[in-house]
Amino acid sequence: MPCRDAGEHIGAAIASLRAQTFPDYEVMAVDDGSTDGTFARLYTWAQDDGRVRVLHGHGQGLVPALATGLAAARGEYVARMDADDVADPRRLEAQVAFLDERPQVAACGSLVEYFPADAVQDGARRYEAWLNGLIEPDDIARDIFVECPLPHPTLMVRRPALLGVGGYRDMGWPEDYDLVLRLWAARHGLGKVPEVLLRWREGPDRLSRRDARYSADAFRRVKVHFLSRTLLLARRGAVVWGAGPVGKEFARELQRQGVEVTAFVDLDPRKIGQEIHGAPVIPPDDVDRFRASLALAAVGQDGAREEIRAELSRRGWAEMRDFCAVA
Repeated sequence: MPCRDAGEHIGAAIASLRAQTFPDYEVMAVDDGSTDGTFARLYTWAQDDGRVRVLHGHGQGLVPALATGLAAARGEYVARMDADDVADPRRLEAQVAFLDERPQVAACGSLVEYFPADAVQDGARRYEAWLNGLIEPDDIARDIFVECPLPHPTLMVRRPALLGVGGYRDMGWPEDYDLVLRLWAARHGLGKVPEVLLRWREGPDRLSRRDARYSADAFRRVKVHFLSRTLLLARRGAVVWGAGPVGKEFARELQRQGVEVTAFVDLDPRKIGQEIHGAPVIPPDDVDRFRASLALAAVGQDGAREEIRAELSRRGWAEMRDFCAVA
Protein backbone atom coordinates (compact mmCIF):
# COMPACT_ATOMS: atom_id res chain seq x y z
CA MET A 1 0.00 0.00 0.00
CA PRO A 2 1.91 3.06 -1.24
CA CYS A 3 1.05 6.23 0.68
CA ARG A 4 1.87 9.86 0.00
CA ASP A 5 0.12 12.67 1.87
CA ALA A 6 -2.88 10.40 2.39
CA GLY A 7 -3.82 11.75 5.81
CA GLU A 8 -7.31 12.87 4.82
CA HIS A 9 -8.49 9.38 3.87
CA ILE A 10 -6.00 6.86 5.22
CA GLY A 11 -8.00 6.29 8.39
CA ALA A 12 -10.80 4.65 6.40
CA ALA A 13 -8.32 2.47 4.48
CA ILE A 14 -6.67 1.35 7.74
CA ALA A 15 -10.03 0.61 9.35
CA SER A 16 -11.05 -1.52 6.37
CA LEU A 17 -7.86 -3.59 6.65
CA ARG A 18 -8.25 -3.96 10.40
CA ALA A 19 -11.74 -5.37 9.77
CA GLN A 20 -10.60 -8.14 7.39
CA THR A 21 -12.11 -11.55 8.15
CA PHE A 22 -8.95 -13.23 6.81
CA PRO A 23 -6.34 -12.70 9.54
CA ASP A 24 -3.16 -14.20 8.04
CA TYR A 25 -1.79 -11.21 6.16
CA GLU A 26 0.91 -8.57 6.39
CA VAL A 27 0.75 -4.95 5.25
CA MET A 28 3.67 -3.35 3.44
CA ALA A 29 2.77 0.32 3.98
CA VAL A 30 5.25 2.33 1.92
CA ASP A 31 5.37 5.98 2.94
CA ASP A 32 6.62 7.80 -0.13
CA GLY A 33 7.82 11.07 1.34
CA SER A 34 4.62 12.27 3.02
CA THR A 35 4.62 15.66 4.74
CA ASP A 36 1.08 15.69 6.16
CA GLY A 37 1.29 13.27 9.09
CA THR A 38 0.66 10.11 7.06
CA PHE A 39 3.85 8.51 8.38
CA ALA A 40 2.77 9.11 12.00
CA ARG A 41 -0.59 7.42 11.30
CA LEU A 42 1.18 4.44 9.75
CA TYR A 43 3.69 4.23 12.61
CA THR A 44 0.92 4.23 15.21
CA TRP A 45 -0.89 1.52 13.29
CA ALA A 46 2.26 -0.62 13.12
CA GLN A 47 2.86 -0.19 16.85
CA ASP A 48 -0.63 -1.54 17.49
CA ASP A 49 -0.59 -4.36 14.90
CA GLY A 50 2.46 -6.58 14.36
CA ARG A 51 1.25 -7.49 10.86
CA VAL A 52 1.98 -3.95 9.65
CA ARG A 53 5.42 -2.93 8.41
CA VAL A 54 6.11 0.70 7.51
CA LEU A 55 8.69 1.19 4.77
CA HIS A 56 10.25 4.35 3.36
CA GLY A 57 9.78 5.16 -0.32
CA HIS A 58 11.83 8.39 -0.17
CA GLY A 59 9.52 10.26 -2.54
CA GLN A 60 10.68 8.46 -5.69
CA GLY A 61 7.16 7.84 -7.01
CA LEU A 62 4.56 5.12 -7.28
CA VAL A 63 6.47 2.42 -9.17
CA PRO A 64 9.57 2.50 -6.90
CA ALA A 65 7.21 2.45 -3.89
CA LEU A 66 5.46 -0.62 -5.29
CA ALA A 67 8.82 -2.28 -5.90
CA THR A 68 9.88 -1.50 -2.32
CA GLY A 69 6.75 -3.11 -0.95
CA LEU A 70 7.04 -6.15 -3.20
CA ALA A 71 10.68 -6.72 -2.25
CA ALA A 72 9.71 -6.83 1.43
CA ALA A 73 6.60 -8.97 1.00
CA ARG A 74 6.73 -12.56 2.20
CA GLY A 75 3.23 -13.82 1.46
CA GLU A 76 2.19 -16.49 -1.02
CA TYR A 77 -0.17 -13.96 -2.57
CA VAL A 78 0.43 -10.23 -3.10
CA ALA A 79 -2.55 -7.88 -2.91
CA ARG A 80 -2.70 -4.22 -3.90
CA MET A 81 -4.44 -1.49 -1.94
CA ASP A 82 -4.52 2.29 -2.27
CA ALA A 83 -4.35 4.49 0.79
CA ASP A 84 -7.60 6.29 0.01
CA ASP A 85 -9.81 3.30 -0.86
CA VAL A 86 -11.97 1.10 1.34
CA ALA A 87 -11.81 -2.70 1.23
CA ASP A 88 -14.82 -4.85 2.03
CA PRO A 89 -14.19 -6.89 5.21
CA ARG A 90 -14.28 -10.10 3.12
CA ARG A 91 -11.94 -8.86 0.41
CA LEU A 92 -8.85 -10.89 1.34
CA GLU A 93 -10.84 -13.95 2.39
CA ALA A 94 -12.79 -14.04 -0.87
CA GLN A 95 -9.77 -13.52 -3.12
CA VAL A 96 -7.59 -16.06 -1.30
CA ALA A 97 -10.40 -18.62 -1.59
CA PHE A 98 -10.80 -17.78 -5.29
CA LEU A 99 -7.12 -18.38 -6.04
CA ASP A 100 -6.89 -21.43 -3.79
CA GLU A 101 -9.74 -23.03 -5.75
CA ARG A 102 -8.37 -22.10 -9.19
CA PRO A 103 -4.72 -23.10 -9.62
CA GLN A 104 -4.90 -22.12 -13.30
CA VAL A 105 -5.57 -18.48 -12.37
CA ALA A 106 -2.49 -16.43 -11.47
CA ALA A 107 -4.18 -13.13 -10.62
CA CYS A 108 -7.63 -11.90 -9.78
CA GLY A 109 -9.46 -8.69 -9.13
CA SER A 110 -12.98 -7.96 -7.97
CA LEU A 111 -15.92 -5.78 -8.79
CA VAL A 112 -15.66 -2.16 -7.65
CA GLU A 113 -17.89 0.72 -6.62
CA TYR A 114 -16.77 4.29 -7.21
CA PHE A 115 -17.41 6.73 -4.37
CA PRO A 116 -18.31 9.32 -3.09
CA ALA A 117 -21.40 9.55 -5.28
CA ASP A 118 -21.21 13.32 -5.79
CA ALA A 119 -17.71 13.03 -7.27
CA VAL A 120 -18.48 10.25 -9.76
CA GLN A 121 -19.16 11.51 -13.30
CA ASP A 122 -20.85 9.66 -16.15
CA GLY A 123 -17.54 8.55 -17.65
CA ALA A 124 -16.48 6.89 -14.41
CA ARG A 125 -19.85 5.14 -14.15
CA ARG A 126 -19.47 3.78 -17.69
CA TYR A 127 -15.97 2.57 -16.87
CA GLU A 128 -17.23 0.98 -13.64
CA ALA A 129 -19.98 -0.82 -15.58
CA TRP A 130 -17.47 -2.09 -18.16
CA LEU A 131 -15.10 -3.34 -15.47
CA ASN A 132 -17.87 -5.02 -13.50
CA GLY A 133 -19.17 -6.68 -16.66
CA LEU A 134 -15.90 -8.58 -17.15
CA ILE A 135 -15.90 -11.55 -14.78
CA GLU A 136 -15.05 -14.79 -16.56
CA PRO A 137 -11.42 -15.33 -17.66
CA ASP A 138 -12.44 -15.52 -21.33
CA ASP A 139 -14.22 -12.17 -21.12
CA ILE A 140 -11.26 -10.57 -19.34
CA ALA A 141 -8.86 -11.87 -21.99
CA ARG A 142 -11.19 -10.79 -24.82
CA ASP A 143 -11.16 -7.17 -23.63
CA ILE A 144 -7.50 -7.07 -22.56
CA PHE A 145 -6.65 -4.45 -25.23
CA VAL A 146 -9.69 -2.25 -24.61
CA GLU A 147 -8.38 -1.08 -21.24
CA CYS A 148 -6.95 -2.67 -18.09
CA PRO A 149 -9.65 -5.23 -17.13
CA LEU A 150 -8.45 -5.79 -13.55
CA PRO A 151 -8.75 -2.70 -11.32
CA HIS A 152 -5.30 -2.34 -9.79
CA PRO A 153 -6.44 -1.62 -6.20
CA THR A 154 -8.32 -4.94 -6.27
CA LEU A 155 -5.45 -7.02 -7.64
CA MET A 156 -4.30 -10.17 -5.89
CA VAL A 157 -1.58 -12.17 -7.65
CA ARG A 158 0.50 -15.24 -6.95
CA ARG A 159 3.91 -14.03 -5.87
CA PRO A 160 5.90 -16.39 -8.15
CA ALA A 161 3.88 -15.24 -11.18
CA LEU A 162 4.38 -11.59 -10.29
CA LEU A 163 8.11 -12.00 -9.84
CA GLY A 164 8.32 -14.24 -12.90
CA VAL A 165 7.15 -11.46 -15.23
CA GLY A 166 9.49 -8.93 -13.65
CA GLY A 167 7.38 -7.28 -10.96
CA TYR A 168 6.57 -3.60 -11.36
CA ARG A 169 8.40 -1.43 -13.87
CA ASP A 170 8.16 2.17 -15.10
CA MET A 171 7.87 2.30 -18.88
CA GLY A 172 6.21 5.70 -19.13
CA TRP A 173 2.75 4.18 -19.35
CA PRO A 174 0.29 2.73 -16.76
CA GLU A 175 2.25 0.37 -14.50
CA ASP A 176 -0.85 -1.67 -13.64
CA TYR A 177 -1.84 -2.23 -17.26
CA ASP A 178 1.76 -3.08 -18.13
CA LEU A 179 1.77 -5.74 -15.40
CA VAL A 180 -1.59 -7.24 -16.39
CA LEU A 181 -0.54 -7.40 -20.05
CA ARG A 182 2.72 -9.12 -19.13
CA LEU A 183 0.80 -11.69 -17.09
CA TRP A 184 -1.58 -12.26 -20.00
CA ALA A 185 1.27 -12.47 -22.55
CA ALA A 186 2.95 -15.09 -20.33
CA ARG A 187 -0.30 -17.10 -20.58
CA HIS A 188 -1.23 -16.71 -16.93
CA GLY A 189 -4.93 -17.00 -16.19
CA LEU A 190 -6.71 -13.84 -15.05
CA GLY A 191 -9.96 -13.91 -13.07
CA LYS A 192 -12.31 -11.81 -10.99
CA VAL A 193 -14.34 -12.42 -7.85
CA PRO A 194 -17.92 -11.51 -8.85
CA GLU A 195 -18.49 -9.34 -5.78
CA VAL A 196 -17.87 -5.69 -4.97
CA LEU A 197 -14.87 -6.00 -2.66
CA LEU A 198 -13.48 -2.48 -3.00
CA ARG A 199 -14.89 1.02 -2.85
CA TRP A 200 -12.69 3.00 -5.23
CA ARG A 201 -12.34 6.67 -4.37
CA GLU A 202 -12.93 9.08 -7.23
CA GLY A 203 -11.74 12.68 -7.36
CA PRO A 204 -9.66 15.23 -9.27
CA ASP A 205 -6.46 14.45 -7.34
CA ARG A 206 -6.16 10.84 -8.55
CA LEU A 207 -2.79 10.16 -10.15
CA SER A 208 -4.55 8.89 -13.27
CA ARG A 209 -6.07 12.35 -13.72
CA ARG A 210 -2.82 14.34 -13.63
CA ASP A 211 0.09 12.10 -14.66
CA ALA A 212 1.13 11.73 -18.33
CA ARG A 213 1.70 8.01 -17.77
CA TYR A 214 -2.08 7.58 -17.73
CA SER A 215 -2.90 9.73 -20.77
CA ALA A 216 -4.71 8.40 -23.84
CA ASP A 217 -1.40 8.48 -25.72
CA ALA A 218 0.29 6.36 -23.04
CA PHE A 219 -2.50 3.78 -23.22
CA ARG A 220 -2.13 3.57 -27.01
CA ARG A 221 1.61 3.06 -26.68
CA VAL A 222 1.33 0.19 -24.21
CA LYS A 223 -1.40 -1.50 -26.26
CA VAL A 224 0.61 -1.39 -29.48
CA HIS A 225 3.77 -2.48 -27.65
CA PHE A 226 2.09 -5.70 -26.51
CA LEU A 227 0.05 -6.25 -29.67
CA SER A 228 3.25 -6.17 -31.72
CA ARG A 229 4.75 -8.85 -29.46
CA THR A 230 1.69 -11.12 -29.38
CA LEU A 231 -1.27 -11.09 -31.77
CA LEU A 232 0.54 -9.21 -34.53
CA LEU A 233 3.53 -11.54 -34.69
CA ALA A 234 2.11 -13.85 -37.37
CA ARG A 235 0.25 -11.12 -39.25
CA ARG A 236 0.89 -8.84 -42.18
CA GLY A 237 0.19 -5.63 -40.35
CA ALA A 238 -3.18 -4.41 -39.11
CA VAL A 239 -6.53 -3.42 -40.53
CA VAL A 240 -7.94 -0.60 -38.41
CA TRP A 241 -11.73 -0.76 -38.25
CA GLY A 242 -12.69 2.87 -37.77
CA ALA A 243 -11.39 5.88 -39.72
CA GLY A 244 -12.50 8.40 -37.12
CA PRO A 245 -10.32 10.15 -34.54
CA VAL A 246 -9.82 7.01 -32.40
CA GLY A 247 -8.84 4.84 -35.34
CA LYS A 248 -6.54 7.44 -36.85
CA GLU A 249 -4.68 7.99 -33.59
CA PHE A 250 -4.30 4.25 -33.10
CA ALA A 251 -3.01 3.86 -36.64
CA ARG A 252 -0.42 6.57 -36.07
CA GLU A 253 0.85 4.72 -33.02
CA LEU A 254 0.98 1.44 -34.93
CA GLN A 255 3.11 3.09 -37.60
CA ARG A 256 5.32 4.80 -35.01
CA GLN A 257 6.09 1.36 -33.59
CA GLY A 258 6.82 -0.15 -37.01
CA VAL A 259 3.50 -1.90 -37.69
CA GLU A 260 2.11 -1.62 -41.22
CA VAL A 261 -1.49 -0.36 -41.48
CA THR A 262 -2.87 -2.22 -44.48
CA ALA A 263 -6.35 -0.67 -44.57
CA PHE A 264 -9.05 1.23 -42.70
CA VAL A 265 -12.63 -0.03 -42.57
CA ASP A 266 -15.38 2.57 -42.35
CA LEU A 267 -19.10 3.01 -43.03
CA ASP A 268 -18.90 6.64 -44.17
CA PRO A 269 -19.22 6.71 -47.99
CA ARG A 270 -17.34 10.03 -48.03
CA LYS A 271 -14.22 8.28 -46.66
CA ILE A 272 -14.40 5.04 -48.67
CA GLY A 273 -11.93 5.11 -51.55
CA GLN A 274 -9.65 7.64 -49.89
CA GLU A 275 -6.28 6.95 -48.29
CA ILE A 276 -5.33 7.70 -44.68
CA HIS A 277 -1.69 7.44 -43.61
CA GLY A 278 -1.06 5.68 -46.92
CA ALA A 279 -3.72 2.98 -46.39
CA PRO A 280 -6.99 2.64 -48.34
CA VAL A 281 -10.35 3.16 -46.67
CA ILE A 282 -12.62 0.24 -47.54
CA PRO A 283 -16.24 -0.73 -46.75
CA PRO A 284 -16.92 -3.64 -44.38
CA ASP A 285 -17.77 -5.94 -47.30
CA ASP A 286 -14.15 -5.72 -48.49
CA VAL A 287 -12.48 -6.63 -45.20
CA ASP A 288 -12.00 -10.29 -46.20
CA ARG A 289 -9.39 -9.14 -48.73
CA PHE A 290 -7.14 -8.45 -45.76
CA ARG A 291 -7.32 -11.81 -43.96
CA ALA A 292 -3.54 -11.81 -43.55
CA SER A 293 -3.79 -8.75 -41.29
CA LEU A 294 -5.00 -8.46 -37.71
CA ALA A 295 -8.24 -6.48 -37.56
CA LEU A 296 -8.44 -3.94 -34.74
CA ALA A 297 -11.80 -2.53 -33.67
CA ALA A 298 -11.01 1.12 -32.93
CA VAL A 299 -14.36 2.92 -32.78
CA GLY A 300 -15.20 4.76 -29.58
CA GLN A 301 -19.00 5.12 -29.91
CA ASP A 302 -21.26 3.15 -27.59
CA GLY A 303 -22.23 -0.18 -29.12
CA ALA A 304 -19.67 -0.05 -31.94
CA ARG A 305 -17.40 -2.66 -30.39
CA GLU A 306 -20.21 -5.21 -30.25
CA GLU A 307 -21.32 -4.45 -33.81
CA ILE A 308 -17.80 -4.90 -35.19
CA ARG A 309 -17.36 -8.12 -33.23
CA ALA A 310 -20.62 -9.47 -34.58
CA GLU A 311 -19.75 -8.60 -38.19
CA LEU A 312 -16.24 -10.09 -38.09
CA SER A 313 -17.46 -13.21 -36.27
CA ARG A 314 -20.19 -13.65 -38.90
CA ARG A 315 -17.46 -13.61 -41.53
CA GLY A 316 -15.51 -16.34 -39.73
CA TRP A 317 -12.84 -14.15 -38.14
CA ALA A 318 -11.86 -15.48 -34.70
CA GLU A 319 -11.51 -13.00 -31.87
CA MET A 320 -8.08 -12.85 -30.22
CA ARG A 321 -6.63 -14.63 -33.25
CA ASP A 322 -7.85 -12.73 -36.30
CA PHE A 323 -9.16 -9.59 -34.59
CA CYS A 324 -9.44 -7.82 -31.27
CA ALA A 325 -10.98 -4.67 -29.82
CA VAL A 326 -8.72 -1.78 -28.85
CA ALA A 327 -11.39 0.82 -28.01
